[in-house]
Amino acid sequence: MAPLDPLTLTANGSLFLTRPSLTHYNATREELESRAQVLFGMIAENKLQLRIEHVYPLAEAQQAHRDWEGRKTTGKLLLLP
Repeated sequence: MAPLDPLTLTANGSLFLTRPSLTHYNATREELESRAQVLFGMIAENKLQLRIEHVYPLAEAQQAHRDWEGRKTTGKLLLLP
């Protein structure tokens, strides 16, 4: 997505600009852990399909970050020890 000037939103009648984070969706640590358990359970049961674009050895973390930052990838990148 191209950069967006927040003032453009204001000029066109938008009331606010927000960027929710994980803390907006989980009120407690217990809730976070419960949701993570459900998510990883679904992955283990093949109910979710993950698209792993590329697997990097941990020693190539810098290259993985460059590829991600340069938008050379789609899907997930994995770093393995």
